[in-house]
Amino acid sequence: MQTSSASKRLLHGQMSESFVTAMFLSLSGGLQDAYTYFFRGKVYANAQTGNIVLLSQHLFAGDFLTALHYLIPLVAFASGILAAELFREHFQSLKALHWRQMIVLAEILLLFSVGFFPQELNLLANAVVSFSCAMQVQTFRKVNGYAYASTMCIGNMRSGMEALAVWIVKHDPKALRKVFHYLGIIFLFGVGAGLGWVAVEHFATRAIWWSCLLLVICFALMFIREDLEANPVIEQDLAEIRQEAGEIDHLLKEELHEEHEALRDTLEHKN
Repeated sequence: MQTSSASKRLLHGQMSESFVTAMFLSLSGGLQDAYTYFFRGKVYANAQTGNIVLLSQHLFAGDFLTALHYLIPLVAFASGILAAELFREHFQSLKALHWRQMIVLAEILLLFSVGFFPQELNLLANAVVSFSCAMQVQTFRKVNGYAYASTMCIGNMRSGMEALAVWIVKHDPKALRKVFHYLGIIFLFGVGAGLGWVAVEHFATRAIWWSCLLLVICFALMFIREDLEANPVIEQDLAEIRQEAGEIDHLLKEELHEEHEALRDTLEHKN
């Protein structure tokens, strides 16, 4: 009975790791970065490498006040990663609501509040958005089994080109699927950034609320359990795993049978 129930569980996956959810997360991530850069003083919400470069530039120039504009989002981003991980440790066994949904809900509330901040509070707005982005990137790290980032592109680009190299050398169809996954995520992030610029042009401070709307869709999607058997890629992987498990089981049975026969022969000779 235990084996049967375990098999049934294998037929379902987490919607939080589906490509559909990753689509809306990537759109939201691109929009958040565009919002802080174009409207909140040319500070990156996600790309902390850029913030470190600009922070160092202003520190070496002796412009310590401007350096704070890049240091505070950097610290907020690091704090967001820490908060998400602590949140997971404390609430991953929660039954009523998945801990990832709670993270998304917290992100929605934080970003919604930013829509009320005047530009005099850009420093605080950037810190809140960076904190929120960090929680998202730490919480959602896989899409269909592949590691990815929904709020930045460099890691996705590296993984995508690495998979492309594998496909060129080995012609592995799995590697090609992986390439399209990563290129799709990068494309959607870019679309989100473009939408962010358009939203800023039309809605100014409240442009960030479009990111909230995308996250509301993600929150709702996670109430759905993805049927893995409807996904031919995952179904094929599961079939291969079952086949390998069956072969291993068969080999173990043969070895045990041989050991049993050898032990019986030994006992017979002694008698």
